[in-house]
Amino acid sequence: MMNKKLLHSLWRILLLPMAVLLLVTGCAEKEKLADGTELIEKDKFIFTASGEFRPFSYLNDDLTMSGFDIEVGNAIAKELGLEPIPKRMKFLGLVQGVKTGRADAAVASHTINELRKKEVFFSTPYYYSGPQIFTRPDSDIKTTDDLAGKEVAVAKGSTYMDIAKRYTNNVNTYDSDITALQALSDGRHDAVITDFVTGKSAIKEGFKVKEQQLIERSEQAVVVPMDNPILLKRINEALEHMRQDGTLKRISIEYFDEDITVKPK
Repeated sequence: MMNKKLLHSLWRILLLPMAVLLLVTGCAEKEKLADGTELIEKDKFIFTASGEFRPFSYLNDDLTMSGFDIEVGNAIAKELGLEPIPKRMKFLGLVQGVKTGRADAAVASHTINELRKKEVFFSTPYYYSGPQIFTRPDSDIKTTDDLAGKEVAVAKGSTYMDIAKRYTNNVNTYDSDITALQALSDGRHDAVITDFVTGKSAIKEGFKVKEQQLIERSEQAVVVPMDNPILLKRINEALEHMRQDGTLKRISIEYFDEDITVKPK
């Protein structure tokens, strides 16, 4: 009688090709429209965001997502004549999720940078932002010169991590910018670097933090996989129409009481 160890090994050998087949078929072929646009599901625009970046994306009590990014994603879907399907993923995995076909695009406040451009396409910017230093109100930190040796908190996978490392070797990470700001407000760390709008919104919500130096300006865009250039073209056309008809401005004012979709002079 064949011993159990050998039998187990044979089963593993037999099951391996099946596992590979399932992995390949898991990345099923996308629906291809007449103009060449490829979609995960026909007539649907599946876009992803973290749900952890208030007021850009955040969870409601029923676990649906709301926020500026979600409204922009919904508006893009409308322009494309598709049903919007927001899909939540951790921010750290959003780019990879788009690359591997788990979403058609990410509408999630991604800063355009050279490293990411090697992996995915970026749309034209749909809003303009910038990393800013936030501290507790009684802090002596005012500028990047004051960050040397200080403990700075940032969100995992964000460009703010690289920025913080320019000024200090003591960087702590959180799953989201909001949890980093909450930790700062509660007395942990010396500073947080995050988007200036996110920090300003946290202050309005009662977080005990204060705005300091605005470090630089950045452009935020929709992330699209490199194998879907026609979808990128259509998203850019949608964004341009939304600029022209005031949709982007309207959504921005709804969430921020100002228009952050216009390039600063």
